[in-house]
Amino acid sequence: MTSAITADVPTAELPGGVSMPLVGFGTHPLRGEDAAAAVATAIDVGFRSVDTATRYRNQDAVGDGIRRSGIARSELFLTSKLPPDCVGLERQTLEESLALFGTDHLDLWLIHWPPGGSAGVGTWKRMLALRDEGMVRAIGVSNYSLKLLDELERETGEYPAVNQVQWSPVHYSERLAAGCAHRAITLGAHSPFRSARLDDPVLVEIAARHRASTRQVIVKWNVQHGVAIVPKSAHRERMAENLDIGFDLSPEEITAIDDLSELE
Repeated sequence: MTSAITADVPTAELPGGVSMPLVGFGTHPLRGEDAAAAVATAIDVGFRSVDTATRYRNQDAVGDGIRRSGIARSELFLTSKLPPDCVGLERQTLEESLALFGTDHLDLWLIHWPPGGSAGVGTWKRMLALRDEGMVRAIGVSNYSLKLLDELERETGEYPAVNQVQWSPVHYSERLAAGCAHRAITLGAHSPFRSARLDDPVLVEIAARHRASTRQVIVKWNVQHGVAIVPKSAHRERMAENLDIGFDLSPEEITAIDDLSELE
């Protein structure tokens, strides 16, 4: 399986030769026709990565949007997530997801959050087996600490390809970013705007300097950090804006944004 990613969106290289666009389209909390129309529009605008989850209850609508777009499945990167209460039902959950999407594989499948606060080693082993069967191209986790990531590797010999966490200038963690990089884990960002202070004077000043919006600055900041970001919008103009990041932040600007973090 190959994936022809839109040329102007940088990619992260995951294990197994899987290329993941660093800017994808987030679909939470869209459902039904709203979700289908938004996905079709996002793909038409230029997105080639779509992020959803079993818990979002929109996988059928996402599949409908993909079909409406007219873009071949092989040109898209599709991510979904396994709820932690589906421990022991990994195969059934994945098969149901694939049926709803109308596809024979996912490009990335994540454990949505640590099951019961644990690493979920049993689930991870079963996900590895499903990946090896070709039902998923890459597997990862969401909302995991470095300690839990290390437990998965210690028990199975494999780290997740991706760790998707709540990530914005407010939540920037040099320790987590460096820790994931050291382990060759791609960091992913969910809720990148919801938790950010879009009117922060630092962001506003940097945005004005580049004739961009603060949302574009946040997208570019993530991309220059090598973080995969999945902004959501139901509006075509905002979708296009989120993809329009043809400018570069200086090292000083990157540091200034890093320094907005409220984490200790």
